[in-house]
Amino acid sequence: MVGQSKLLDKLKDLARNLWWCWQANVIDLFRELDPTLWHDVDHNPVEFLKRLSPEQLERRAAEMALDSRIDYAFRRLSEYLQDTDSWGAINATILRARPVAYFSAEFGLHESLPIYSGGLGVLAGDHLKSASDLGIPLIGIGLLYNQGYFRQSLDANGWQQESYLNADTELLPIENVLAADGKPLMIAIETATGVLRARVWRAEVGRTLLLLLDSNVPENSEDDRTLTARLYGGDARVRIRQELLLGVGGLRALHALNIHPSVLHLNEGHSAFATLEMIRKLMEETGLPFGEVLREVAQMTVFTTHTPVAAGHDRFPSQLVEEHLGKIREAMHLSYDDFMGLGRVYANDPNELFCMTVLALKLSRYANGVSSLHGVVSRRMWHPLYPNVTEEQVPIGHITNGVHVKTWVAPQMAMLFNKHLGVDWPKRQRYAETWDAIDEIDDAELWETQQVLKARLINFVRSRMVAQAKRRNEPDANLERFADVLDPNALTIGFARRFATYKRAGLVLQDIDRMVDIVRSAERPIQFVFAGKAHPEDRMGKELIQSIVKICRDERFARNVVFVEDYDMNVARHLVQGVDVWLNNPRRPQEASGTSGEKAVLNGTLNFSVLDGWWAEAYDGTNGFAIGIGRTHAVPSVQDERDHSSLIETLTNQVVPSFYERDAAGLPRKWIARQKDAFRTLAWKFNADRMVMDYVRRSYLPAAGGLSCQ
Repeated sequence: MVGQSKLLDKLKDLARNLWWCWQANVIDLFRELDPTLWHDVDHNPVEFLKRLSPEQLERRAAEMALDSRIDYAFRRLSEYLQDTDSWGAINATILRARPVAYFSAEFGLHESLPIYSGGLGVLAGDHLKSASDLGIPLIGIGLLYNQGYFRQSLDANGWQQESYLNADTELLPIENVLAADGKPLMIAIETATGVLRARVWRAEVGRTLLLLLDSNVPENSEDDRTLTARLYGGDARVRIRQELLLGVGGLRALHALNIHPSVLHLNEGHSAFATLEMIRKLMEETGLPFGEVLREVAQMTVFTTHTPVAAGHDRFPSQLVEEHLGKIREAMHLSYDDFMGLGRVYANDPNELFCMTVLALKLSRYANGVSSLHGVVSRRMWHPLYPNVTEEQVPIGHITNGVHVKTWVAPQMAMLFNKHLGVDWPKRQRYAETWDAIDEIDDAELWETQQVLKARLINFVRSRMVAQAKRRNEPDANLERFADVLDPNALTIGFARRFATYKRAGLVLQDIDRMVDIVRSAERPIQFVFAGKAHPEDRMGKELIQSIVKICRDERFARNVVFVEDYDMNVARHLVQGVDVWLNNPRRPQEASGTSGEKAVLNGTLNFSVLDGWWAEAYDGTNGFAIGIGRTHAVPSVQDERDHSSLIETLTNQVVPSFYERDAAGLPRKWIARQKDAFRTLAWKFNADRMVMDYVRRSYLPAAGGLSCQ
């Protein structure tokens, strides 16, 4: 029993640090203890261990000889946490005493911690993971959404239905942060209508700490207790109070823990109020005037904008801002008009709403978009803020997004890399020469690996489709059909993302009659897997989902076009690892980056995309496929028609022939050559290690090194 207790303690330690979620061998360890239970708890090891009986643990550990594997995993975690030989230990020493504070409204670390909705959150999660791997002193600050985003289901008419589940904090990999008196840490923010309070939780992400604020405490009103219940829910009043908690509350939580960051990194404008709280605090501590302290805070602030569409930036009426920030404004000794001017492009225009992005840009010295093209778009969008310089001189640069490789690469593909690139390839992933060895991989071996991943995806989709049909009480004939959807030998195209209309999910299916002939070709068939959620208030997005589901239910497409419900990180993982082609056709230039395509690259999936976001700087003619030539028409409908024509032409004349042209050994040599080109030219560049290193060199170190009054 003593040995069993020690094993359980070690498993609990592994479960409590999210390091496990990018360690394939640890994931396998949990799964092998009880595959059915692991599936039932949505891959949540904390809940898994609470529901796993001691007897079952003892029996399975003996049957599978897991004792040594558990010990090995535990030692690896311990060594990882204690490792001082990291890139950050040499290159980011100035941040050790005073770390980076990384603010984000959402963090996508794993599906078992549902505090994310999509790309912004997953990017933030990948940022934390790579900061941990690189040894960068960085602390994440976010909100604990007790109901997360929402769970998606489709009714009999294909209409999106939203449901919300209350998370049990006892079943999440988090714990209360304690104050000096041993009680749970609580922060308070005074507003004109009362005090808003929140408790603070912590999550371990490898060597990185994530703090999460939670307003569900007895000291709050009933309305405020539900303030952090849902991500991106509610009206403008709910939104500004969430952002007040994130920015002001997040910084106060850090200071309550005696953590004094040297850099504030605002991941999108939601957290821009943190700069105002920092100014207030420094004015109080130093006695210096507002203007002087503003310069100091701006010097230490890094701002990343993700939104290339003007309507996507948060804006609030001045009365709402005064209600929530009035106390801070008074402490800063600013007049009402001067304070409101901080959030306006035209500071003296009383009719202009207070914009969080404007505030972030005015109070930061390091601002960037998330791809080269997005930097251009952002400089054009915010040029009015800088009327005395040319558009090219607007101080917004770019750091192109990357993805956390070990999170998104399939274990089977990672094993292939271990064999041919060397087992230490993850530490060398950011160097171009690491990927030169891709050419040494035998074509048949690479092709075989991807076929295994494709079969895994198809089994996953079939299982999900059957489960969806059972929930709707569909007839047995439908269940049988769904259990046989998709052909393992057919060209499989994936499209999965937020169903905003500018992403044009239905573009490829615009001409149904022509698509029937392409999809149902006897010799060269293709098939589509769609997934994604529309915002609960986005009726047009929901109608787009419904239109695609209608096509899925058309007998002509019944086995070749499917929609997988409830898109999350688990669904995304299966798709980017298993499809042959990753389709992305936004209306250029409205895709800021589009990191899902970068995840696909790591698994041998070829991108087929409009030249927007990251693909505009990644495509070289041989490492994937392009839709259009990177030009945009002033009339959206004309551009849509042009892009549709280019999409179909490229699909039929390049993508399909390249996939189906086989040699005597049955291998598509031209296709495999493109896969290898993609690995070699893209994997080293579009990963989160490179991205975080860029932030350290170009933003964090200059920001931290320029402080004087603190």
